Amino acid sequence: MVKASLAGLRFAWVVMLAAGCASYSTPESAKSQIAFGSEVARKGLWREAAFRFEQAIAKEPNNARAHNNLAVALEATGEFTRALTEYKRALELDPNDTHIRRNYARFAEFYTSYTRTSGKATSGP
Repeated sequence: MVKASLAGLRFAWVVMLAAGCASYSTPESAKSQIAFGSEVARKGLWREAAFRFEQAIAKEPNNARAHNNLAVALEATGEFTRALTEYKRALELDPNDTHIRRNYARFAEFYTSYTRTSGKATSGP
């Protein structure tokens, strides 16, 4: 009975691994890096997500969505100053993207409050 459970668990793990790899079929593209980063972010693996978004930016430096996603990941890991820089870059690249504008506005409100209450002196949004 225990062997059957372990075998089933292993099978489920292999299926999940294969599914994850299938969405990462062209690792050389920024689009693939963004997709993979988004997938691991949904699982709460923010440092891996940030790494993937950085890879996407290395391939496409002017990709506003990659900068926005990196900002979200950096925010989730507490790297607020870097997140601010990335949000600003994303907004600079695509000022009309409502998703980016909303993320930036939400973060700017948080960041302003955070810097006031924490006493951390940084440049404001």
